[in-house]
Amino acid sequence: MRKVIYILGSLLWSFGSLQAQQAASYAQYMFNGLAINPAYAGSHEVLSATVISRFQNVGLEGAPNTQTFSGHAPLFNKNVALGALFIHDKFGVISQTGAHLAYAYRIKFGDRKYLSMGAQAGLISYRANYSQLNQFQSSDPVFQEDIRQMRPNFGLGAFFTDEKYYIGLSMPHLVNNVFDRGTNLKTVYQNFPIILTGGYMLTLTNQIKFKPNLLFKMLDQRPIELDVNANFLFDEILWAGLSYKVGSALDLIVQVQVTDQLSVGYSYAITTSPIRSVELGSHEMLLNYRFKYRKYGVITPRYF
Repeated sequence: MRKVIYILGSLLWSFGSLQAQQAASYAQYMFNGLAINPAYAGSHEVLSATVISRFQNVGLEGAPNTQTFSGHAPLFNKNVALGALFIHDKFGVISQTGAHLAYAYRIKFGDRKYLSMGAQAGLISYRANYSQLNQFQSSDPVFQEDIRQMRPNFGLGAFFTDEKYYIGLSMPHLVNNVFDRGTNLKTVYQNFPIILTGGYMLTLTNQIKFKPNLLFKMLDQRPIELDVNANFLFDEILWAGLSYKVGSALDLIVQVQVTDQLSVGYSYAITTSPIRSVELGSHEMLLNYRFKYRKYGVITPRYF
């Protein structure tokens, strides 16, 4: 049964004259903004590196998995920040790897208020190892040869933050990449997503803070995707919360501030779509390290 589902998933990924594919999604996007917005670069005020590993639909052979590394830091004048983002996404016999460099220009408004405008540029590699499906002896020419293709990508974003809230708007994939798979079958990658994010920090008591977050993703010819999140911060050490991806999954999120520089996060997604009967949910692990800790810069980076 698992193999059948894996095969069907791979075929659905591949078939169709035009198929809009999605950018990798994250349960803990609020702790790794560079993955969706180049203007996020430098917002931690120090050199910051994040690693995320996500395994979706555990229990299904060939289920999607994503590995991400991002790093960013402001330069010496604080108005300019640079970042780098590497993403590897795999589903069945198909994989996509992207490498991007980000640039952000930051304008300061008073104490801890920044408006940042960013851009990114990079390459996306598409691979389809159809030869791994030869055990089915398909005569369809689409599955006779492996495919290796590479395309450029560009993105833009804006990000405003202060001590209590943030707002972000980004278009991380401006190039409507088309990967030719022969016999007039093509895949459109990303299809111009527009992503709007926002969050607010509320102090409930001296020990407890509450931070709701929202993420809207708008895609051409597709319904708007909505992610509603609620996180609580206990004693400036432990984050605990829930996210609901409307019509898709419920995420349980925990993050621990191990030291002033190191934080570790984990999320478990309970699938709410029909596929839930044949899989065991999704797991996501996050590790963030900030290489140069400064007391006067810790409040905003910890929250946003």
